[in-house]
Amino acid sequence: MEVQVKKGKGNTLRLLLLSVLVPALNIAVHWLIFLFFRDSGLPPVLNAVIAVVWGALGIYSIYYSLNWVVEQYPDQWKRRILPFVFIGPAVLLLGWLLVLPTLRTLYLSFLDAGSQNFVGLSNYAAVFTDRLLATALRNNLLWVFVGTILCVSIGLLIAILADRSSFEKLAKAIIFMPMAISFVAAGVIWKFIYYYQPEQQQIGLLNAIVVAMGGEPQAWISMIQPWNNLFLIAILVWMQTGFAMVIFSAAIKSIPEDMLEAARMDGAGEVRIFFKIMIPYISGTLLSVTTTIIVFTLKIFDVVMIMTGGQYDTEVVATQFYRQLFMYQNAGYGSTLAIVLLIAVIPVIMINLRQFRREGGF
Repeated sequence: MEVQVKKGKGNTLRLLLLSVLVPALNIAVHWLIFLFFRDSGLPPVLNAVIAVVWGALGIYSIYYSLNWVVEQYPDQWKRRILPFVFIGPAVLLLGWLLVLPTLRTLYLSFLDAGSQNFVGLSNYAAVFTDRLLATALRNNLLWVFVGTILCVSIGLLIAILADRSSFEKLAKAIIFMPMAISFVAAGVIWKFIYYYQPEQQQIGLLNAIVVAMGGEPQAWISMIQPWNNLFLIAILVWMQTGFAMVIFSAAIKSIPEDMLEAARMDGAGEVRIFFKIMIPYISGTLLSVTTTIIVFTLKIFDVVMIMTGGQYDTEVVATQFYRQLFMYQNAGYGSTLAIVLLIAVIPVIMINLRQFRREGGF
């Protein structure tokens, strides 16, 4: 009995040592490799190749070594600890890259422009009294309501019509194609569409069409305020309608055909079938797509910055944040805007997570 107790204590001590030494060794080795890359004078291409190899092999070695340590534990502990080995590094990485910067941004939002003196809620009070930010908040609401409604409604309409068309694949490919373009590239493309040259030949597509039809060219982005925001929202609709269409199309195809046929045999028209059967059946998908596009619109930045730079009353919260933090070097005010944007996004994310949980995701 005494021998077994000593053996058990020896195994426990061995497991504790392994549990400490193996992670510590991983941290030490990879920290040394990081220092090597930081101070090395290798050619950039070679440096990049070695870094990629280190990333792949490094991740494998971390998981392999930690898994080997857990395999030494008794079965009852192994089942409890092993899941944390696989999700632990990901959680730590997310905490390092997301949680810590968020907490630091929250801390900076209570400081002055130079991050030296504590100012309490002064930055938050200024956010909701500043005229420029009032314009930015108004524009963000315009993006959220108009942009989301147009993307969802047009995407749903196209999904239903394409599902009954003999050219379904071609139509979906054309509508989805803008999704392959970045928002920056889309901004450049549409800048040429809206281009305006006073008292010169119009090379912008929209003004060329207007002139050809006998109308007067317009400065669509700079002069027609606040309706110029709608011309920017058109870019979002052009890009995100394809996303909504693809998701809705998949959801519509999952509706049992016998349910639709039964409704038609009972005398229900297509409009009634749409509102009484299709919409309730795909309501979860409808909510997910809507909330996803709302998040897109809340953090919209690229299109506005490329098209107008936030001028002509087109400022949004993200462009104002960029301007305050990186151009005016006002860390306190810029951090406050970032937190306001985060607070606006959180309820939408919570709705998505609740819907996902309701559908049995987790």
